[in-house]
Amino acid sequence: MVIGVDLGGTNIRAALIKDGIISSVLQEKLCEKESLQNTIDHLIAIIASLICKEVSAIGIGVPSVVDIEKGIVYDVINIPSWKRVELKKILVDRFQIPVYINNDVNCFALGEHKFGQGKPFSSFVALSIGTGIGAGIIINNQLYSGKNCGAGEIGSLPYLDKNFEFYTSSLFFESKSTTSFLAHNAAASGDQSILSIWEEFGCHLGNMIKAVVYTYDPEVIILGGSIAKAYKYFEAPMKSAIADLQFPETFKSLIILLSNVENIALLGAAALVKKD
Repeated sequence: MVIGVDLGGTNIRAALIKDGIISSVLQEKLCEKESLQNTIDHLIAIIASLICKEVSAIGIGVPSVVDIEKGIVYDVINIPSWKRVELKKILVDRFQIPVYINNDVNCFALGEHKFGQGKPFSSFVALSIGTGIGAGIIINNQLYSGKNCGAGEIGSLPYLDKNFEFYTSSLFFESKSTTSFLAHNAAASGDQSILSIWEEFGCHLGNMIKAVVYTYDPEVIILGGSIAKAYKYFEAPMKSAIADLQFPETFKSLIILLSNVENIALLGAAALVKKD
């Protein structure tokens, strides 16, 4: 049994997981983010509440660049106090069991590979669309993190006057004086002005997916994250934007799937744990 942890800028989520089955899930709002010690103490307290003699290791996903070998996390998104944190050492010293750490979207991709829509495929890109946008990459059945755990930061690529993340995440809706949550609800009620915003969003996302396809040529793109729940409102313009790929056969063979397993990022964090 292992503990999987998904550390976000807003919430900490953790669960007991054995053989891909979650037996307990905890979620708490992360408070006092300006204090490194308080946030570390909060994380330790949540893990401690799940620790039992059957737990053999801990896997953690964090929204940041990670030194995977040393377990050091850098510049964690939306947690200003986390500039350089030797998280692995802190947790190993406290709990005396192995700790594995990786980027949160990499955990999402690994979860899809082991337990979700990616199981039948050897190579795919998983896109998490929410507060920001990130990609996790599976190549030949292996998670590809890059030298600095920075592979998949597609959102940082320049696009129009800003970058892809601005146009394909919650930032886009904020620029339209709304939120993705409100826009989803308004679209469901048939608000035409909001539907047009979703069409524009779909076009931008399609352009980003083209960049992914040109770079990695994956078998499959898997979409997850809170904004993916509104898929039907941006599916058509997204696919229209992708359709003008320079290589038509690539578009014809490309498969786009929606993540459909609850707590997939927690499962992926647990899957970081290496079995001897």
